[in-house]
Amino acid sequence: MLDVRRLRLLCDLARLGTIAAVAQAHTYTPSAVSQQLSRLEREVGMPLLERTGRRVTLTTAGRVLVGHAETVLTALEQTTAALAAVATGLTGPLRIGAFPTAVRTLLPATLVTLGQQHPGLELRVTELDPVAVPAALHERRLDVGLLNDYDVVPVEPDPELETVPLLDETVFLALPDGAPPDPAQRGGGPGAADPLGDTRDAAWVMATPGTLCHTATLHVCRAAGFTPRPRHHADDFVTVLALVAAGQGVSLIPQLAAAHPPAGVRLVPLTTRRRTRIAYRRGAAEHPATAAFVTAIQAATSTFLGR
Repeated sequence: MLDVRRLRLLCDLARLGTIAAVAQAHTYTPSAVSQQLSRLEREVGMPLLERTGRRVTLTTAGRVLVGHAETVLTALEQTTAALAAVATGLTGPLRIGAFPTAVRTLLPATLVTLGQQHPGLELRVTELDPVAVPAALHERRLDVGLLNDYDVVPVEPDPELETVPLLDETVFLALPDGAPPDPAQRGGGPGAADPLGDTRDAAWVMATPGTLCHTATLHVCRAAGFTPRPRHHADDFVTVLALVAAGQGVSLIPQLAAAHPPAGVRLVPLTTRRRTRIAYRRGAAEHPATAAFVTAIQAATSTFLGR
């Protein structure tokens, strides 16, 4: 009988690439991970890893086992969900990961609804960047999480996760009042201006380099024929809008963050979209706690958007 915990370590090695990364994800020592994988090789009766110096790669047998192990892990998630479905009432922790804007706008109503309908749930929220959500789900630090991407920077789906759509947002160009483009001064409607083209010489408030928001801004601006010139870097949209209101630059703002802009900010809608999805481990869709969260946050999103 193969040990499920060791199978999970092998799958994580295939995903993360190094024993050190697997050890960090599980708060083990690299030596402990190596020992567990060696025991798995003895259980299988053939080599699963090829070691060259400090490098480790999967053998053909290792790759075959990973493919079947992912099926086993999905089946275990489905089993857990089925057992939870026959229990009386929802109890225990539900660990939720979400990006700051969603924590501020969508999660409060979601948590109130879940708390009222399922008082036995222990709701635990972690605020984190969407790029960190898949790893947290794989490592079982989260049960559900919110992912997002932009139509100009699509993210490849993770085959080990299932997702459902939550929100498709307009992205706005945030400008200080009086800054071009100003359709009224142009003598036309909103479509008369080239909102991005008129900011090619402006200072920009951009997210931290390497984040999805920063990459999306680069793509949008380069498609308009220029590279944005950053003056400030900020990842919290409240801070971004405050800097725009102070005349410190222009920025791109998704709809969730644009609900209540401060005085001195003008928002121009763009064709770019930001897309948010609810994610959980494959096989967990039928878990009652997962289903309850999906229903609650979808309702909270509809209410927030006034649908």
